[in-house]
Amino acid sequence: MPVFKHPQILIASNLTDGEVLFLGPSGWERDHRRARVARSADEAAALEALGKRDISANRVVDVYLADVEIGSDGAPTPLHYREKMRVKGPSVRLDLGKQATGGAL
Repeated sequence: MPVFKHPQILIASNLTDGEVLFLGPSGWERDHRRARVARSADEAAALEALGKRDISANRVVDVYLADVEIGSDGAPTPLHYREKMRVKGPSVRLDLGKQATGGAL
């Protein structure tokens, strides 16, 4: 089992529209601030199991855990560049998606 260094969230892509999703307390969310945070290796494994279940049910694809830091407001913020970009939305059309609405859908 890998060493657990940072809190983590589970990220996936919606199978129907390709939108980035984050596993929240009661299902998949489009806002990373509502993601469920794993604070231990056991919690991370539980999140991964839920992601694998939803892959099998053809709800999501490309499921993986991402390291985050927890802000003063309690919201998780990705630590790595790829996830920081996925949170912002597509970079080719700034007039569409999350970036057009200020990050909130």
